[in-house]
Amino acid sequence: MNEPLVKLKLPLPLFYSGKVRELYDLGDRLLMVATDRISAFDYILPTPIPDKGKVLTQISVFWFNYTKEIIPNHLLSAKTDDLPKSLSSFRDILNERIMLVKKAEKIKIECVIRGYLAGSSWKEYQEKGSICGIKLPAGLKESERLPQPIFTPATKEESGHDMNIDGKELERRVGRTLAQRLEETSLSLYEKAAKYALKRGIIIADTKFEFGLIDDQLTLIDELLTPDSSRFWEEDKYRVGISPESLDKQFVRDYLIKIKWDKSSPPPRLPEEIVRKTREKYREIKKKLISEEGV
Repeated sequence: MNEPLVKLKLPLPLFYSGKVRELYDLGDRLLMVATDRISAFDYILPTPIPDKGKVLTQISVFWFNYTKEIIPNHLLSAKTDDLPKSLSSFRDILNERIMLVKKAEKIKIECVIRGYLAGSSWKEYQEKGSICGIKLPAGLKESERLPQPIFTPATKEESGHDMNIDGKELERRVGRTLAQRLEETSLSLYEKAAKYALKRGIIIADTKFEFGLIDDQLTLIDELLTPDSSRFWEEDKYRVGISPESLDKQFVRDYLIKIKWDKSSPPPRLPEEIVRKTREKYREIKKKLISEEGV
């Protein structure tokens, strides 16, 4: 097993340090580096997942290329050959982990698309018969496919929990025209990706997209349809009425819930078995979606 990448210090100005990625300033563009850190419930966990950053990057690159007919994206290159010469000694470390991207004015909204009744949406449906103010038919079961995918935006908070908002609040924040474009584009992206994934035996139960503006043009940014931002189920194991085992970060969340971590004290270290299984799940979803081999 490869040594996980947790911290990174490059001879470049640091633009932003996220839970999982480090962004470096290259003037007219950014260098995004995906580490092997993993977060859950707004905390960075003390135990990394080897190869996770490589999986996130390679899956994102695939989807950015696959969906570029729907909307432009910020990806310029994922090749270490295109890095500045000052980073030549870091190429082995950065290989398969980097994206050179255009700078964008980030829209501080998470554009969530839900195609199935799972996770927090299932809980909310049981209590209210709706999700984020969207009324749903009575009698739906856990993990059931929704009559049609729904758009449930949330705020993008720098710290603390993101907050679900309804369509009116979205319009208040970004304006009606942009709100409509975010919804329509998110639904189109989900539909195209979900059809492709299903052919590979994978159900995309839900996912989130992030957008920015480049020269006033709406642009897809950040990561795309990864196991950190999506809920992936294997079609042959899918059953209505239960919560299917997933090939994504939910496995780690479920473990933390099982051990009754209070989500406010420092997060516990992950056992070796959980690390191993999480790594296997990330590698497996990459293999099923975009390749015949693991990382």
